[in-house]
Amino acid sequence: MAAPKVFIFAPADPTEETHRRLEMAGCQLVLGKAGWHTPQGNNEDEMATMARDAVALVGTSIRSSPITRRIMASSDQLRIVAKYTIGVDDVDVDAATELGILVTHGPTESNWGGVAEGTMAMILALLKRVRERDEHMKRGGWRLDELQGTYLGARQDGYPGITIGIVGLGRIGARLAMLLQPWRVRLLGCDPYVTRDRFALLGVQAVDLDTLLRESDVVTLHVTLTRETYHLIGAAELAKMKPTAVLINTSRGKVVDEAALADALNRDVIRAAALDVFEDEPLAQDSPLLRLGHKVLLSPHMVSSNLDSGLGPGIEWATESVLRALRGELPDNVYNKEVIPRWLERFGGRSVLPAP
Repeated sequence: MAAPKVFIFAPADPTEETHRRLEMAGCQLVLGKAGWHTPQGNNEDEMATMARDAVALVGTSIRSSPITRRIMASSDQLRIVAKYTIGVDDVDVDAATELGILVTHGPTESNWGGVAEGTMAMILALLKRVRERDEHMKRGGWRLDELQGTYLGARQDGYPGITIGIVGLGRIGARLAMLLQPWRVRLLGCDPYVTRDRFALLGVQAVDLDTLLRESDVVTLHVTLTRETYHLIGAAELAKMKPTAVLINTSRGKVVDEAALADALNRDVIRAAALDVFEDEPLAQDSPLLRLGHKVLLSPHMVSSNLDSGLGPGIEWATESVLRALRGELPDNVYNKEVIPRWLERFGGRSVLPAP
């Protein structure tokens, strides 16, 4: 029997230990050109060829070609598409479900917790004008009125504190709310998919998106990319924000209309923005976002990356999910749970790995 083929479409394990683990289990590996540092990799034609007869696809984020129906349909034996990351916006999950294929992801605390902490750092950098003060001093300057920061929390002298609006109260949005609670800010939240109990537990006032945009001094996005959230923030939404407000996006690039954001920043519709994610990655060198100075704080899609965390736990989790699926066992991190009954009928209890 031929060794089961695993297509790692976007490798991200610098040690390659998880590659060796798959090979020791009896798998034949095919490696794509994409990776965490270079998300542009093979095109759809190449990936469809590389995925032919594969039993598993695995990898980190990829931008050159999402994992399309055509790629997955290249093998009628494909059992699983395993992502190292939390996000699965680069996988056609609906097609996978229709084809009876599991999609798994890596919601590791080191990842989503890192995003929440990184978001907090971005908020403080923008509001406390950390970059501007540093640059001014290094140029030989000293105190200037325009370098004053924003005080975040409510005070005993009657200052009410600022309002921070969190769009999306999943793992990341909830952790950010917890981090902000001691700062004594007013927290607004918009998420139609969580219960009111969750808002109350987190000390967040539930409002609609328009109210959140109008009343918030900071708007921070923590949603998945879906048809509903594509360009959730565009010109009309930016116009509803305060001219002194800042926008933070550490979710997915296509949640924000980048052209509209650049225009709004140029025209002072809002004061500033911090972005870790972009509509196309890496960000093109001719992007207007690169020419906005301190109006934008940019990060190369690595707000979750910290020593001894980052993708590492997700890589281990995805590798274990692949091995379980190839043994005919159900992984514990299935994203498209509705496919499970059909998948168990097709593959449950039937291993394609050689006997140990």
